Amino acid sequence: MYWFDNRLQDFRINQAKKFIRQGDVVLDIGCFDGVLFKQCKDKIKYGYGLDPTLSAIIETNAYKLVPGYFPQDCETDIKYDAITMLAVLEHIPQKEQESLGENCLKFLAPKGRVIITVPSPRVDDILAILTRLKIVEGMSLEEHYGYDPNDTERIFSTGFRLLHKSTFQLGLNNLFVFEKV
Repeated sequence: MYWFDNRLQDFRINQAKKFIRQGDVVLDIGCFDGVLFKQCKDKIKYGYGLDPTLSAIIETNAYKLVPGYFPQDCETDIKYDAITMLAVLEHIPQKEQESLGENCLKFLAPKGRVIITVPSPRVDDILAILTRLKIVEGMSLEEHYGYDPNDTERIFSTGFRLLHKSTFQLGLNNLFVFEKV
């Protein structure tokens, strides 16, 4: 990843970190290299990450990263206090988005949270230019499915209540926090 990619990633993590509670067990969907767990090591009890780009399982005392997809490759014996999807929802095909809220409910502990960042649609055009200029890597840009952030509340409308909704990075990114009811 380029320097700018790392800065954008850090900014998303800092937005999400505000809603992870002390002692949470966290599932990070699209965990990349586990950077969320590294940055929250003093806050979380344990982390479990899923990412299809991983080539092997990575395990430490604080977290475990597994190649794969949610929900089929997720450990079923763990109830998570938080599920994070930072810049991930726009990579999930629309037909799979429909069952995402229901699947998250199955893995969340009571009062568990889903913490999501998703870019605004115009970000794709900006990323395409920055990728051509080699300022960002444009990771998996071809997988963006034209996701509309306004669909997020509908996907998580059953079994959840919206705790927080805001934009950041000059309105180019959206933060959603839902709590299991």
